[in-house]
Amino acid sequence: MRYVTVSALSHPGLLRERNEDSLVVGPWTLCATVTESPQTLVFPIGTPLVVAVADGLGGHPGGEVASALVARRIASLGPALSSEDAVLDALSACNRAVYEAAGGDAGGELAAMGTTIAGIVVQAGSLLVFNVGDSRVFAASTDGLRQVSVDDSPPLEPGRRTTSIVTQCLGGSRSYRAVRPHVRAESLSPGDRYLICTDGLTDPVPQDELDELMREHDDGRAAFELWKAAIAAGGPDNITLAVVRVADA
Repeated sequence: MRYVTVSALSHPGLLRERNEDSLVVGPWTLCATVTESPQTLVFPIGTPLVVAVADGLGGHPGGEVASALVARRIASLGPALSSEDAVLDALSACNRAVYEAAGGDAGGELAAMGTTIAGIVVQAGSLLVFNVGDSRVFAASTDGLRQVSVDDSPPLEPGRRTTSIVTQCLGGSRSYRAVRPHVRAESLSPGDRYLICTDGLTDPVPQDELDELMREHDDGRAAFELWKAAIAAGGPDNITLAVVRVADA
């Protein structure tokens, strides 16, 4: 039997007062909480399994509300995410839900709240990668770490490695705006590994260091060492990540 191991954690980092990130692993969600020890869950491959992170927009009200709303909705829809169209429809529905929860056209205290989303849906023999915003999905192989999500960010200025600006997200504006999610299919084989994370990991830690840690460690130890690297680099933002491994029993 083929199965999936998911090791994940979510932490506010060293500079933020609260955690506005949320995490989805199958039916399980972790919203606005703190975990320094990775949680590891094992699932048989069969019904579509969604693993995703959501990063509430900083500088906007209700970032943690937006990310939690999207995480819980994606978790509830997870078993039905069996095609690219189903994922696209789910993300569009999440975008509408965030806008309406923020008060819709009438606005309110949560007006313009928003969140990114990035994740995978594991199925028998294949995998769907999706994102809106700048949270990321990487495939880890013997050839190195390969980003398979698409950053919704403007071109970087010369000499800069990161930017906090996103060109689209779920919600995030006072008037409703449709989104164009990125969704792609990948083949799936035993031994495949993926890293799903918010920019609290990728902004302070260069990709070559992420690659080295993923090569050295598996599962919960990999998740812990990645988190440690972000903290050692100053922990400037909320850190949420999941390490996913596909294996045969």
